[in-house]
Parts: sequence; structure tokens; C-alpha cells
Amino acid sequence: MPSPKSCLAVALDLPDAASALKLVDSLGQTCQWFKVGMELYYAAGNSIVHQLRDRGFDIFLDLKLHDIPNTVAGAVRSVTQSGAGLLTLHAGGGAAMMSAAAEAAKASGSPRLLAVTVLTSMDAAQLSGTGVTASPADQVLRLAKLATQSGIDGFVCSPEEVAAVRAATGPDTLLVIPGIRPAGAAIGD
Repeated sequence: MPSPKSCLAVALDLPDAASALKLVDSLGQTCQWFKVGMELYYAAGNSIVHQLRDRGFDIFLDLKLHDIPNTVAGAVRSVTQSGAGLLTLHAGGGAAMMSAAAEAAKASGSPRLLAVTVLTSMDAAQLSGTGVTASPADQVLRLAKLATQSGIDGFVCSPEEVAAVRAATGPDTLLVIPGIRPAGAAIGD
């Protein structure tokens, strides 16, 4: 059984490197993984990833790539140079995009790829507005199966989706569950 330290990723959802490193320093060695999302990555670039790696931490780069297959494959190759261990992409980009990303991730040192199926902020009405008539739960499973067939390593999914995604994709699929807050905490975004 892995240790909690190796299974918890602290989200560095902060606007700059100084704020992020201040939080990292306050946590000491209580966790092994840090999630660097778009806000911090766009502000600090690969520098923040390198600084965290130099301190011995593993990086979950949450960039939710979504573009044409060649562009996403190139992004995966670029991220390989950063040393991130996990990288997200949108399953809604389709099989060709995910397959291209998975092929690029076969290179030595590449991150494991996690597909984002349906954002937890989207309900049935929002999905319908994008032309998807399936329920969020059905769309999650549809995209999870497509991502698995395309060679993606795992998924970012809500706690409510874990059992269904695990059943649909198998026991070896990596599942990352974000945003679990303690009882009584502010819901935020």
C-alpha cells in the first residue's frame, strides 16, 4: 500500500512562483506531489516545474491540452523536457489527438497522461449547450473508454465517478481525484 505522502498532490493554484514556493516551504516534506495548473504555469513557465523538481518533488502538470493532434503531441514532447510526472489533456479532443499524445509520451522521461472527460463544473444543461445530449455521467464513461482505447494512462475524475470509471477502464488505470475539501470548507470553484 502506497504511503499517503506519495498519493496526495497539493494544488499550487496560485498566481506566481513566489506564492507557490512559500506554500511549498510551509508544507516541508509532508507530500511528494504538487499540482501546477494553468494560472501558475502561464505565470512562471517551466521555471516553477524545475524549481520544484530541484527540491525533490514530483509534478502533476494540469494544462488540459486540447488542440489538433500534431500540436498536442508537440506539447507532450516539450513537457517531457520539464520533468513533470503527470500531464492532463481533454478527452474531448478526440481519439486522434489522444493517440498522438500517447505516442509522443512513449519517449523516455515522458509524463503519464491523464484525460479530463467532463469538467466537474459542467452540468447537463451546460453539456447540452455544447451539443452533447448525454448525461454528464454517460459522457464521462464514453470519453473514458475512448481515452483508454487511445492509450491514455488515466483520468482526472470526481469522487462520484471513481467506481464507474474504474469498472469501465480496468484496475490498472490511474485515477486522480481533485478538489476534495474537508467538511464545512468553502466550495470555491
